[in-house]
Amino acid sequence: MTAHSNTKTGVIGITMGDPAGVGPEVICKALADMSADERAGVRIFGNREVLARAAAVVGADLDFSPGSNSISVVDIAFEGEIPPFGRLDPRAGDASFHYIERAVRAAEAGEIGCIVTAPINKEALNAAGHHYDGHTGMLAALTGAKSSFMLLASERMSVIHVSTHVALRGAIERAKTKRILETIRAGYQHFRRIGVDAPRIAVAGLNPHCGENGLFGTEDDDEIAPAVVAARAEGIPAIGPISADTVFQKAYNGAYDLVVAQYHDQGHIPMKLVAFDTTVNVSLGLAIDRTSVDHGTAFDIAGTGRANHVNMQAAIAYAKKLADKPKAEKGADR
Repeated sequence: MTAHSNTKTGVIGITMGDPAGVGPEVICKALADMSADERAGVRIFGNREVLARAAAVVGADLDFSPGSNSISVVDIAFEGEIPPFGRLDPRAGDASFHYIERAVRAAEAGEIGCIVTAPINKEALNAAGHHYDGHTGMLAALTGAKSSFMLLASERMSVIHVSTHVALRGAIERAKTKRILETIRAGYQHFRRIGVDAPRIAVAGLNPHCGENGLFGTEDDDEIAPAVVAARAEGIPAIGPISADTVFQKAYNGAYDLVVAQYHDQGHIPMKLVAFDTTVNVSLGLAIDRTSVDHGTAFDIAGTGRANHVNMQAAIAYAKKLADKPKAEKGADR
């Protein structure tokens, strides 16, 4: 792995995602809404031909050809014709991996300050021989991180997950004190970094009503409560476990800055209910910064120009908040 550079840059690197999905379209729409100066601070990791096709679909007057006045593109070519819209294609999965890999190396070298990822298709990715559960696991492997954490951020509520892309049975097995404490720490450090001096962190319970003193399970008492006690001993203002059927409503209404969710759907369902178009996926625990849209490749509407780019705009805006942070501050996320 390339050592992370101390170079400080505000350049945002955007990976194109699966070429057959809506990623290229939402990127083009976001670029079309930018000023020339804003576009100068963006570098796309993808394919010029696919981007030009997407620009035509969405009616954006964008020039992706090589040249001093064009949009900066790290062009990764296909063998043969580019994949058609809306179809699962291992070549597209392979391409999406290489876009991300190149962006990671650029971030490690200090050439870009933050990566913004457009959606990938996990089935296409794995069909191409890249066996990851999604962006978060892939980025951890590419950067050599021992662990990583998924944060979903929105204006009124944010959630960080103890586990993500595993079966529910596996998620329960991963809800252990050490991992929960690490998750609390990662969320606390990140919120301190973005300017929240004393982040109020609520830790969701795992079982109904936090187990009702063992009536519905003992994990809340045996694993979650000790993690909260340990966090508080470190000076982190965490509370919990709090029953998951109330904690998100309280957070949405301003009681907490961050909720620690015990598994994927526990955190994703409330976030997508209250901020479907504006939630930003942020990877913590890595030596680099990464934000992402919180939607999929939407093969059913790819190529129609109908994909909404508001989520991409939100991901870019969040990336800009992180892009100029020096390495010393980025280390706080690890």
